[in-house]
Amino acid sequence: VGITTRQVAVTSRCPFVKANIGAVVTQASTDPRLGHLAINLLQSGFSAHKTLQEVSSSDPYIEHRQLSIVDRDGNSAARTGNQNRDWAGHITGDNFVTMGNVLLGSHVVEAMAEAFEQSMGELLEERLLRSIEAGRDAGGQHGGQLSAGIVVYDREVFPRTDLRVDLHQEPVGELRKVYTAYLPMMDYFTLRAVNPTIPRPE
Repeated sequence: VGITTRQVAVTSRCPFVKANIGAVVTQASTDPRLGHLAINLLQSGFSAHKTLQEVSSSDPYIEHRQLSIVDRDGNSAARTGNQNRDWAGHITGDNFVTMGNVLLGSHVVEAMAEAFEQSMGELLEERLLRSIEAGRDAGGQHGGQLSAGIVVYDREVFPRTDLRVDLHQEPVGELRKVYTAYLPMMDYFTLRAVNPTIPRPE
C-alpha cells in the first residue's frame, strides 16, 4: 500500500496487509475495524470481490467510506460510498487499486494508475511511491497532504517495508527521502532475521 492524505498519521489507521493473503485500505471516514475484518475474510479464502461485499454489508455507515482490496491472486475490488466528498472515486486493475476522496478531480487517480502501470519491473515500493507522487503532482487533495506512507509485505509475517511520514508540509517528498535512505538496507533487515551474522551493507 502507498498512501497520502491531508490528515496526520494516515499509515497508522488505513492500510492492512498480510503476507500471502492480500492488502486492504479503508479510508475517508475510516473505520480500522473494517480492515481487520477484510484481512480475516481474505485469509478464510474469500476473494477480493466477495470480501468487499461482506464488509460493505456489515457496516451501516458504508456510504461514508472508501474501501479497496487486492487478494492473493491479484484480483482487485473497491467501493466509494456516495457520502464521500468530491471528487471521490477509484480505478481497479490487475493487482492494484487507485482511489481517493476530496481530490481535485478524476485525473488524480488516473495519473496514479498510469504511474503504477508504467513502472512495471520496478520494485513494488518504487511503483507505489511513483503512484502517490503522480497523484500529488496532479493536484492531490484540496488543502494538500500532511502524511504519507508505504507498507509492503513479502513472504514473512513482518513487513519488508513500513515507512511513514506522519506530519510534514510535503510528506510525499519526505517519504521519498526516507525510502532512498532505507533502500540499501531493505534486504539486509529481512535476511538478518534469519542469519544475524551476515555483514551489514557499507
